Order: sequence, then C-alpha cells, then structure tokens
Amino acid sequence: MSSNARPDTGIDLRNNGELLDAINRRVLAILTDNARTSTSELARRVGMSAPAVRERINRLEKTGVIRGYHVDIDPAKVGLPVAAWVRVRPGPGQLPKVADLAQRCPQVSECHRITGDDCFLLKVHGPSIEDLESVLDGFLMFGQTTTAVIVATPVAPRPPRGSDDAAAGP
Repeated sequence: MSSNARPDTGIDLRNNGELLDAINRRVLAILTDNARTSTSELARRVGMSAPAVRERINRLEKTGVIRGYHVDIDPAKVGLPVAAWVRVRPGPGQLPKVADLAQRCPQVSECHRITGDDCFLLKVHGPSIEDLESVLDGFLMFGQTTTAVIVATPVAPRPPRGSDDAAAGP
C-alpha cells in the first residue's frame, strides 16, 4: 500500500486519482446543495444510470470523501439566536481540560485546535448574551478567552470545493 493510501481502504488518493473526476465533482455539488437528492435524480442530472451513480456514491463514502449526511438546523429557530466565536488560551497544564469541557458543553457546536497564541477556537450558541457569559465563565477556569459575537453570516457554512469545481456547480 502506498503512503498516500487510506489505511482503512487501501485506496490510493494521491492527487485524488480518478476518484474526483468531473462526474463525481458534479455528484458532490448536487448533494451539497441537497443531500436528499434521490439516486435516480442524480443519475438524470449527470447523465448516467442510477446503478452507476449509486456505485460512485458508495465509493465516495467508502474512501471517506462523503463522511455523512446531515440536517442543517437553524440555531435561532430552536431558541439559540446568539452565536459567538470564542478563542481560548489555556493556562499551563489546562489544555486537556479545555477540550474536555468543550466536548461536554452543549452550547459548543464546534471546537477546533488552532495555531497561534490561542489553542482553541469554539463556536458557541445561546439564547442571550447573558447565557453566553455563564458558558464563558466555565472556560475562564482553565485560561483566557476572547469572544467575538456573530452579527451576520454573509457566507453560510459550506463544504470546501476546489477552484476547478466551479464548473461542476449544481
């Protein structure tokens, strides 16, 4: 097995091989737009048979390109209209405690280990600024926090796409 092969599949993904050809990029673009698109609809839109498209999707799933299918929930619609990015700079020996607290805290929807002066970047949701304060207080036990409240999202979260994928758009 080459050093570029995924250890769990043995499939070589060097330069994405032929795995991300134009058809697969088109399938990914369509599924990104609507993950509930049926196999028959995908097949019609890419000009292939449904079994051939199903085989391509299976391969994309097996190789880990497609990691899952998710529901996109609007936090504001479920009573969490306030969102913030929180940078955390743990105190000495506190790094694992910050990660553990982030994992256990239901208000944290994302936690990233980052480079720079801070070690973590968290996305936190709450019903109000006051409620975010109690979440931040929990992290202050382990280090410094810097918070930026999100006021607008001009580009909603989206999967990464290469610059050559523009032609493969939905």
